[in-house]
Amino acid sequence: MNWKTEIDKAADRISGHTVTTPVMTSDVLWTHPVALKLEQLQHTGSFKARGAFNTLRALQVPTGGVVAASGGNHGAAVAYAAHRLGHRARIFVPEIAGPAKIALIERTGADLTVVPGEYADALDMAKRYEQEQAAMQVHAYDAPHTVAGQGTLMREWEAQGLEADTVLIAVGGGGLIGGALAWTMGRRKIVAVEPAACNTLGAALTAGAPVDVSVSGVAANALGARRIGQICFDLAQAQTTPVVTVTDEAITDAQRLLWQAHRLLVEPAGACALAALTSGAYVPAPGERVAVLLCGGNIAPDPLG
Repeated sequence: MNWKTEIDKAADRISGHTVTTPVMTSDVLWTHPVALKLEQLQHTGSFKARGAFNTLRALQVPTGGVVAASGGNHGAAVAYAAHRLGHRARIFVPEIAGPAKIALIERTGADLTVVPGEYADALDMAKRYEQEQAAMQVHAYDAPHTVAGQGTLMREWEAQGLEADTVLIAVGGGGLIGGALAWTMGRRKIVAVEPAACNTLGAALTAGAPVDVSVSGVAANALGARRIGQICFDLAQAQTTPVVTVTDEAITDAQRLLWQAHRLLVEPAGACALAALTSGAYVPAPGERVAVLLCGGNIAPDPLG
């Protein structure tokens, strides 16, 4: 697949439907300046709107509408995109999604089903609904149109003048970092940052193939995929992508630091990549210019709910 071509097409499809999110440089988060992209300011509070709009605009949506399984952010993005484009949507989320993200999806007007268990359990039910209702499944991370849509983020960041040698990106199922890897293709160093409590990519690269992992921790409702997507795995393996893990404490410390230093309110998943830097899990080489992607802002409980 020519990923550059697919991501260019995706950028054209989603233009006017998604936010060009701002960038900034912080001199206080770490010992050296750090470039940030504020993707928590995207529609529905995360990068997921990119893949959702690309998928719904690239494919013919059947009369059965669309269906998605989600830890919360993807479901909200699909529901929002479907509503804006005039399609009906059914979203399945696990209980672990939490009340704030469930309420976010409900506000879009989508039909919502809360499923006992984890993301994988919600995905099973979404697949059954897809077959029974002849609906179109919008996968959260392991589908070409999803990955190409997420790849528009790195394309956009480079167009905004990104100068970093290395970009730190949080990993759940792999759609976001997969899109970044697909766009850069080794031109920049991409570092995968995973919670120690759900390290899908690191486990897969060690095993030589995607494997199931246990899911827990403060970021599980966004980064809690049980298995890395095959697309992301293939790209990461081919590019020898480094993976670091961070503790829950490091994640919440980074989350707090972003608020105290810049009044940036992000969910734990959104602070995960920064945690690699502030906790010392990733140590840049002397002179290495580092950028951090803040990927989501749907904090729970909603501070103004």
